[in-house]
Amino acid sequence: MTDTVTEVRLWYWGRISAMALTFFVFVHLAVIIYAVRGGLTGTEILERTHGNLAFGLFYAAFVLACTVHVPLGLARILRETLMSDRTANAVSALFALLLLVLGLRAVYGVVLA
Repeated sequence: MTDTVTEVRLWYWGRISAMALTFFVFVHLAVIIYAVRGGLTGTEILERTHGNLAFGLFYAAFVLACTVHVPLGLARILRETLMSDRTANAVSALFALLLLVLGLRAVYGVVLA
């Protein structure tokens, strides 16, 4: 069992990351709607995103918010249903690393590659 201060910090980071994700999801959906209504093809979208630093920073921050938020919820679910605190924390930490690596790799592929 984790101590109260740790629980409060985890709660805080979960709420902050949720607020950030709300912003990122709304902007992401607006971009999708803009692209679809504009009739952009996948090639045209990649041409616009390639080398675009603002796009890369936005989606890198999106990935970081996901990397904070999702493992916190996953650890909570695992602790309450299947695993000990230690195992649940280890699994969620590995999942966070996976999210970070794959997410930043996708951003790199779309913006810089």
